[in-house]
This record gives sequence, C-alpha cells and structure tokens, in this order.
Amino acid sequence: MIDKDDTREVVMDNMIVSFQNVSKRYQMQDGVRQLSFDLPAGKIIGFIGANGSGKTTTLKLMAGLLRPNSGQVVFQNRPVRRILAEHIAYLSDTDAVYSFYTVAEMVNYYAGIYRDFSRDQAAAMLEFMQLDGDQRVRALSKGNLGRLKIVLAVSRQVPLIVMDEPLSGLDPLVRQSILKGLISFIDLDHQTIVLSTHEVDEVEPLLDLAVLLDHGVMKAMDYTDHIRETLGGSILDWMKQALV
Repeated sequence: MIDKDDTREVVMDNMIVSFQNVSKRYQMQDGVRQLSFDLPAGKIIGFIGANGSGKTTTLKLMAGLLRPNSGQVVFQNRPVRRILAEHIAYLSDTDAVYSFYTVAEMVNYYAGIYRDFSRDQAAAMLEFMQLDGDQRVRALSKGNLGRLKIVLAVSRQVPLIVMDEPLSGLDPLVRQSILKGLISFIDLDHQTIVLSTHEVDEVEPLLDLAVLLDHGVMKAMDYTDHIRETLGGSILDWMKQALV
C-alpha cells in the first residue's frame, strides 16, 4: 500500500478525486465500505478486483451517478454531484447508446449534449476503431459496440474520464492495439483516466496506479513502478500477496 508520508505531495497538491470514509449500501448488502483514498491527476488509474468487489459502485460514486450513504466523494475540491457530469465522462459497463441511431447519429447526439465533445477527435477515433458511421447501433457486434462507447467517452475534453470495464466484449486479439491507440487520444497533461477491469495483465503496462478492492473494501493501493521495484513481479503477484 502507498506510504502516505512518501506520496503526500503528489496526492494532496495534485489530487483530482478524494474518497473520504465513503460507504454505499444496497438494501441489505454493502456495495463499498469506508473507502478513503486520494487519486492524483494526470495518471491512468486501474481499479481491480473480482466480481462483486465494489469496482462499479466506486466508479459510479466517482462519476456522481450514485450518492454515498455516508462519507463524501470530492472532485477537484468540490463534493461530487450529478451536475458535475459536464466535467466527468463516464463509460458504463452496460449499454448507454440508442440502438435506433447510426454510429454517426450517436456522435452527433453526444456533440449536441456535451459542449466539450470534440467532433474531430471522434472522427479520428472512429477511423482508428474501424467503425462505419452509417451502421446502425443495433447491428454492431458486442466488440464494435464497446469500441463506439470508448469513442464517445474519450472524445469528451474533460479532466476526468471514468471507464467501467472498457475491454468488455473486445476481441482479445485487438485489445492491445486498441489500448495503445487509446492512449494517443488522451492528454494526460490535462486529463486523468480511471478504469476498472478484469484484464489485469493486458492493462498493466498502461497503469500508473493500481487500487485493489475486495468485498467493498480497499485492500491495497500502490504505484505500478513501485510494485515492480519492490516485488519484482506483476500486479497479479501484488494482488495475490495483498489478498493473503
């Protein structure tokens, strides 16, 4: 876990998101419990853990789509509310598009509701993702639907992009090329990327910081460079050690 004494300057002076004793409960089940952490700006941050570990709940709290039962989520020194959607792009793990639109119409729709949406970037990403603007969303394969959702989220020029399982449905043969290409469309001088994933091995080379959740509790958090230096292994090795 990160030694706060060693990272306080990075975290506190350049912090974009802070969870302060945050808990979220669904009826009789806890989603997350007493989460407290600071996320530095300008990094690619991965939330990892098994199904049911609290990743999706955490990301929805971060994006203002859920409200905590206790504690506070802060974005750029302001409590997170749904109105902050104009500063936070969120890619859902479920479908968040209109099936009756074409790909181009979905782009136009996003451009119409988000002032920060870049049509030029969307066009470049559609070409990179090999998506046909004339194709109906309902006719897209699961993989191409995933690509479209990435285009829509990353084409927004916002400080924080939150992506829940962005690799879901993508062909394993093209995941690496898409991930590498994705980075070229992100400006880490002005943007922070937070993602959740089960594909730890594939995203590891891209991550600056890893946060491990287990049954709604944060078990560990560390910079990936530090993980490799101290353990001499992978994030998976670090996960196994933290969960013992």
